[in-house]
Amino acid sequence: MSTIENPGVAWEQVPERLREHGLRWTSQRATLVSVLKVVDGHVTGSQLVERCRALEPATTPSTVYRTLDALESIGVISHSHGLDGREEYHLLANDEHGHLICSVCGADEDLPAIEASSFVNVLRRDHGFAVRIDHLTVTGTCRTCATES
Repeated sequence: MSTIENPGVAWEQVPERLREHGLRWTSQRATLVSVLKVVDGHVTGSQLVERCRALEPATTPSTVYRTLDALESIGVISHSHGLDGREEYHLLANDEHGHLICSVCGADEDLPAIEASSFVNVLRRDHGFAVRIDHLTVTGTCRTCATES
């Protein structure tokens, strides 16, 4: 795990923002935030529980998942779903993106918002539908698997 803190997230504001949502600032929540600060890319909830327990053995999965929900509601993180349905979290300070997931090999590639913009714009124009790119997951066959078949 990287030890470089993710830029762009106002981590010092997280305790107060959680309190504003009726949550106490506990040592377990502080541990989760310290783990999230150095996440690079995507991470599952179970991976976060493991990393938190390595620092604070008393960390409970329910606290991690409730805090993840709260952090998403205040705009610090977002989640998407892989082919197997599992949730993966990423920091919103990173570039906004969707996901391309190969249904053959399971490869997961980021889809930058700029590359999805024409599709997103058609949905807005033709359907009045505003897409949240951070929840957009497109499944299909990656270049490697398509070439091999």
